[in-house]
Formats: sequence, C-alpha cells, structure tokens
Amino acid sequence: MGEKTVPILPCRTLRPVLDFYTALGFEVTFEQRSPNPYAVVQRGGIQLHFFGMKRYEPTESFSTCLVQTDDVDGLHASFRASLKAAYGRVPNRGLPRIGPLKDTSHGVRQFLMSDPGGNCIRVGQPMGDDQHHRPAPEEPFARALHHAALLADSKEDPAGAARIIDRALRPRDERPTPVQLLRLLVLRADLADRLGEEEAASSALAAAAAVRLTAEEQESARDDLERLTQLLDRELAVPRGHDGGAGRGEVR
Repeated sequence: MGEKTVPILPCRTLRPVLDFYTALGFEVTFEQRSPNPYAVVQRGGIQLHFFGMKRYEPTESFSTCLVQTDDVDGLHASFRASLKAAYGRVPNRGLPRIGPLKDTSHGVRQFLMSDPGGNCIRVGQPMGDDQHHRPAPEEPFARALHHAALLADSKEDPAGAARIIDRALRPRDERPTPVQLLRLLVLRADLADRLGEEEAASSALAAAAAVRLTAEEQESARDDLERLTQLLDRELAVPRGHDGGAGRGEVR
C-alpha cells in the first residue's frame, strides 16, 4: 500500500484562495460550503486542501507547506505569467505574493509563494543529496549575502536583511567583487520593494544596473540579473507613490 501526504491549510474564506489557485492553473476538484467550508485544488501532482476559519487572520499566519518538483524554473515562470495575467502585475508584497527564484544555502533551488489565506508555499528542487545548511562563508561580502538571504526568506525579516546589506555596502578599504556587488544591490532593491521603500529601491536598482560584468560573471549571476530585469520592469510599470493594486484579492 502506498502512502500520500496532503497538507490541509487554513483560510478565512475559500473564494479568494480558490480564485488565486485557479489563476495559477489549478483545478478545484472539491468544494463544500457547509457544514464546514472545505475545498481541494490540484495541478498535476500538486494537491492542496483548505478549510475556512472565521476568526483566522491571514497576515498573522505561520502555515506553510513544501512542494518538491523537478522543474522549479518552469513552475516559477508559469506562475509569474499567470499572476501577471490575473492581477495586471506580479505581486511581490502583501497577499498574495510570489518571491524570486534562487539557489539556497541548503542545496535547494526554490521560490516562495503566499496565497490570500497567508499560506506560504515553498516550491523547490533539490540540487544534490546534501540539503543541510552550508556554514556561513568567512569572506565578509559572501557572509553578508548568506545571512541576508536567510533573514529575507527563511526568517521573513526583510528589514533585518536590509540592515545587513547596508552595513556591507558602507565605504571600506575592502571592496566586493562585481558579482558580489550586483547580488548585494539586487537583493537590497528587492528588500526595499517588499518594504515599500521606493527611493531606496530606485537607488539600489540604478547602482545594480551600472555594474559591469564579463560574460563569465553574467552566467554566474544569471538569477540575479533576471531578478534585476523583473524589478526594473516593475519600476517602469508602477508609477511612484502608487501601489499598483489591480484585480481581485488583497494585492498590494
């Protein structure tokens, strides 16, 4: 007999959650309104169950689940395109939101996505057999990137991550390599965007766009350059002082 584990996640009401997942290409395979709200969505091998709670607060949720895939790049691209079609832009703060695709320090290539119910879906693809967190590097700029990424994603503390990068970017005798500088600036711009710090985001983006890399360096910073392009496109699409909200749900 085979076993299967399916997460059952909370939400305040079902409809915004179901609209979100159907926009991503999921099918609602079951929906019950009474006596207890309950629904199931499925897309390929991904199946998620949801139950409604009237007193539930999505912004205070700690619920999460892990989705393992052998095509994390494909899912990320598909989900981003679907969200842009549904909301007019790709939401990356508030609820719902989707984060950037990146290689983690524990050997998994992943992105994080939060639905309108506040549930964090971690979509990842292992890059090897060892999925323990690597020790922090000794080199100061690599160490700053390591700790800032952990705070930004694993701890969901963008303000703390921003402080680490700001300290690393202060003038000093030692300078980061061009790739390190690009990564620090792109992550700082990403964090500023999440925090709603428009001027800090614009400044970091301008500085990142000015970094010059060789062809070999560009390949090693492929994800960061892709994220830079996404953030620059977002800045051009959303006028300053406007949150860009459109469509359904609580996109901010």
